[in-house]
Amino acid sequence: MRSKCGILHAAAIPVSIEPEIILPLTILPTKSGLSAGRSPFLLWMPLLCFCILSSCAPKLQNVEPPIEEAGAFSYTGNEAIPEEWWKSFNDPDLDSLINIALTKNLNLAATWEQFKAAQAIVRREKSFLWPEIDLAARSAISRPEPDFAGGENFQAGLAAGYELDLWGRIRSGIQAEKFRAEASFYDYQAAAMTLSAEISNTWFQLLTVEKQLELTNRQIETNEEILRLIRARFTSGQVRAVDILRQQQLLESTRDQKIFYETQLMLLQNQLAVLLGRPPQNLLITPETALPELPPLPETGLPLELIRRRPDVQQAYNLVLSADREMAQAIRSKYPRLTFDLSAQSRSNNYGNLFQDWAYTLAGNLVAPLLYGGRIRAEVDRTEALKNQQLYLYGQTVLIAFREVEDALIREQKQKERIEVLERRLELAQKTNKQLRIEFLNGLSEYLDVLLSLDQEQQLQRDILEARQTLLEHRITLYRTLAGGFETERTDSAEF
Repeated sequence: MRSKCGILHAAAIPVSIEPEIILPLTILPTKSGLSAGRSPFLLWMPLLCFCILSSCAPKLQNVEPPIEEAGAFSYTGNEAIPEEWWKSFNDPDLDSLINIALTKNLNLAATWEQFKAAQAIVRREKSFLWPEIDLAARSAISRPEPDFAGGENFQAGLAAGYELDLWGRIRSGIQAEKFRAEASFYDYQAAAMTLSAEISNTWFQLLTVEKQLELTNRQIETNEEILRLIRARFTSGQVRAVDILRQQQLLESTRDQKIFYETQLMLLQNQLAVLLGRPPQNLLITPETALPELPPLPETGLPLELIRRRPDVQQAYNLVLSADREMAQAIRSKYPRLTFDLSAQSRSNNYGNLFQDWAYTLAGNLVAPLLYGGRIRAEVDRTEALKNQQLYLYGQTVLIAFREVEDALIREQKQKERIEVLERRLELAQKTNKQLRIEFLNGLSEYLDVLLSLDQEQQLQRDILEARQTLLEHRITLYRTLAGGFETERTDSAEF
């Protein structure tokens, strides 16, 4: 970034000392007229300084991340991502849960209050562009009554002060807070995006655990039926007692799995309740829907588009701009300041004469730094270092965003391949188990082979359910990494 005169934004006008010069211009109106101390040099000096320095004042420009240009993403689809990306799953229950969470979640509400605080800071900084006016009143009792000038018992007056923002120092501070408020707004949008992803993941985990429970109950029934069959064959001397014990071990192992899934179901319900802003004991959800089908792969777009729409990247970008304006404010603190003070006061020894006589004072002060031991230059260096820090953090955020998209694409692609392998393994395990049962009934194989095959088949059934849920999680991650911010009930009232 460069100024009009070619000086880098991070640089300031070189000076060897930091002067402070106070050049007062005062006008004192009284009852008898105006007495003024004027100097043509003093009147023209602010205009002269403005013409010299404003041409080299730092100018704000777009900020690019300090990274090399990124290529296209590894995979892409043809489907556009909707703003409310979770609706791609066509699950009305999920839509309802997310809508509730966006309104009731306490962490999200706290993040919004942080944004409102940032808005208030912007309004506070804007107030420095206006004059400050104070009203003062004084009442006293003196014994004996004063008869000297300035010792009146009753006083009333107004005092006003105003700084003319010649070089934009105050406006730079306002811009810095505006960018910081925008960063806080994008922080809220990022929090809303994270919350919607957490709700989606928790909901699909809940559906998966519910299906795992149904599957485990069927497996328990199957194992109990086989146990009864083995016991019947044991009475006829066709199997050994150890085969009964092994089948009982498998049955108890399946029952242990059921307890695990029941625990997970209740824990996930508690987690979902907190995300919805409700006490866990007040919420009971019994999911009845199945896991949705995976939507088509979305269009990933160009990396540059990702930078523009992701709220966390936009937050980092606005923090860079805020730090840039703070540095500009520090640079402009080296320039002279022109302030005006106006006061009007009335004094009297009694209330009746309080407002009869008034004294007015209008003063103009031009203050320029002269000697501060390097304090102002150090402040410029500090703000420059903070700006560079935010710039590097912005670049790191962009790199992480690119990595998250690539990771989600790779994980989804490989998870699809893994599910295909698991389904083929399950098909082979079912065929093997069926053949071994026939051989066992005909006395051609040991029951241990049947038991191992049955255990493997049941484990593969559970693994496939978990793998499908993991695939949905990878798609949620991909949506979260690609989608931009979305509107909520709160964002409609956002102002900068």
